[in-house]
Amino acid sequence: MKGEGKMKSKMKWVGLIGLVLSAFSIFVHFLLARFTEESIAEYQSSITIFSWRPIFENAEFSRNSPLYRRLWGPVRRLESMNPDANPRGYYTDPSSQTNGFIFVRIQGGFHEIRNSICDVVVVSRLLNATLVIPEIQSTTSSKGISSQFKSFGYLYNEDQFIVALAKDVKVVRTLPKNLKGARRKKVIPSFKVPYSSSPHYFLHRVLPVLKKHAVVELVISYGGCLQAILPAYFEEYQRLRCRVASHALRFRQEVQELATKILQRLRATGRPFVAFDPGMTREALAYYGCAELFQDVHNELIQHKRSWMIKRGIVKEKLSVNSEEQRLNGSCPLTPEEVGILLRAYGYSWDTIIYVSGGEVFGGQRTLIPLHAMFENVIDRTSLSTPWELSRLYGREANLVDPYRGAAPSVDEMKHEAWKNRGPRPRPLPPPPARPKSYNIEGWWGWVAESDNEPDSTVMELRTNAHKLLWEAIDYVVCVEADVFIPGFDRDGKGHPNFASLVMGHRLYQSAALKTYRPNRKEAVKLIDDIRDHIYQANHTWLKLVRRHLRKTLLDGLVEASRMSKPLSFLSHPVPECSCLRYDISVTSTNSSSHSAQSQVLDTIGVVHQCPAWMDTDLMSRSKEKENEEDLDEDDSTSSGLFFRGGNHEGDGEISNKEENQFEDQEELEGGER
Repeated sequence: MKGEGKMKSKMKWVGLIGLVLSAFSIFVHFLLARFTEESIAEYQSSITIFSWRPIFENAEFSRNSPLYRRLWGPVRRLESMNPDANPRGYYTDPSSQTNGFIFVRIQGGFHEIRNSICDVVVVSRLLNATLVIPEIQSTTSSKGISSQFKSFGYLYNEDQFIVALAKDVKVVRTLPKNLKGARRKKVIPSFKVPYSSSPHYFLHRVLPVLKKHAVVELVISYGGCLQAILPAYFEEYQRLRCRVASHALRFRQEVQELATKILQRLRATGRPFVAFDPGMTREALAYYGCAELFQDVHNELIQHKRSWMIKRGIVKEKLSVNSEEQRLNGSCPLTPEEVGILLRAYGYSWDTIIYVSGGEVFGGQRTLIPLHAMFENVIDRTSLSTPWELSRLYGREANLVDPYRGAAPSVDEMKHEAWKNRGPRPRPLPPPPARPKSYNIEGWWGWVAESDNEPDSTVMELRTNAHKLLWEAIDYVVCVEADVFIPGFDRDGKGHPNFASLVMGHRLYQSAALKTYRPNRKEAVKLIDDIRDHIYQANHTWLKLVRRHLRKTLLDGLVEASRMSKPLSFLSHPVPECSCLRYDISVTSTNSSSHSAQSQVLDTIGVVHQCPAWMDTDLMSRSKEKENEEDLDEDDSTSSGLFFRGGNHEGDGEISNKEENQFEDQEELEGGER
């Protein structure tokens, strides 16, 4: 007995010493990581708590080469544009005596909510009304989400919203008690506002009711209640939209912090990155008739959704559409594979970081396989965050019980149990219970062939819909700050500008010179089809056409967005109302051809307003430095293969250096003439 006691005592001491040594080893490890200056970036990028471990061909990355400036450098002809959403004319503070309260319920997804909030602020200013913090239906209709964040506060920072709009609109958190009770009884007047209503609608239909009852309720769907393009004398209201979108609508602290961490982890590699939004949602594919681009059950799912849209009047066309014709017309999204081909052809190497945004890519992860094959570092928010960080983002949520697993016994089940325990035997078996209609997240619905109606959302699906708002908020921050952004599609399932359009508009307002490709899908599809049969032997002529196309979209895409997207969503193209020129290019530029090209671009998109003098600080010296620079924004020094890690691809081995240099010189000349 004594020997056993001594043995146990020795084992305890050995275990204790082992624990002390382990703790000391961990402490030394962190000290070395904290105070060792060399390879800090490499250490940070190899942290194993994230699923992404970047792989690069070369440790060194030159930022001074012509190739870097062509791929990642700013669009120089847009560098003089500066965000300017401040009032420019007579603009008074909101009156303390208003015509009443406007209570708003907003329905829709992330981009629809953002558009709608900006519209209701403008409507409140137009009607001289007090705005109650809008209610986001996607959160109030969800079950089991955290009670810590209420409606608007689930996504956005309420305090920032109120403070930022103090000189524009009077904003309160809730209705007064008497009006709150009237709303519960549903006795206050309510308007289901049509999409893109005119100011006349609000001034002549809503305002009289507001004055009479001191409160109105507005129900807003489809992503906006006020028309995008307003008459010239309403220009200050357009700038108010910009102030709301870019300054008042800040995400709540937890969302902003996680988005900032993800950006820091992306930047820790020391490399720039491309943000790509596929825009391939089931609703968008159904609306535009792109079902045949998929196979198997995915085709049926899209057609089922299209049939549902036709019955509700969302789609006015017939059910069966030639998807190939739609694709060739540019009406369908570019697939991740097609976007990858364009980027590789332009010169982005296989180790370029590609951040994929969006809450849903229809078809699941298999749709992204070709993109992963072309680029080693394809990641998303889940690769750069931990489950703990995401759970902190959601807050404390109730434990939801799957209705088909572990649910309380139903009346039929109780009767079945009673049947088993009583009565004479033998007797006939009871009918089997009905099979529940459910589907998994990858999209393999079992109800397509059984019913014309979509199944009701489960409790977990409602919660997931609320989570999608937070996911898209993170992606929004990352995409706006990305070095390069390229969309796969710019329309949603109702034919309106989507998430990617909002990102492009925000980038145009905040930092217009950042590279934002706006591919012409009709031209891009034709280019890809031309090389489809011999894509591994892409020649210089084809590469030149692709590069010319993408380079052209940097500027010509702005004109197209002004024509196509702005009439549907002002935030997708908030210029020229919310931009100004930081300095007079006619004075600072000595190159007449460069001055002519730049002024032509700015005149085309309508930016003529000169920024206030205080914005021109430190810009004159920068502009003088540019006078002696060659216009290498479009320079081309290498041509990389589409699917190979080397600098040259198959089929190019016989091209002489002389031909290569001529190709580069021609590309540079074209870049300088544009």
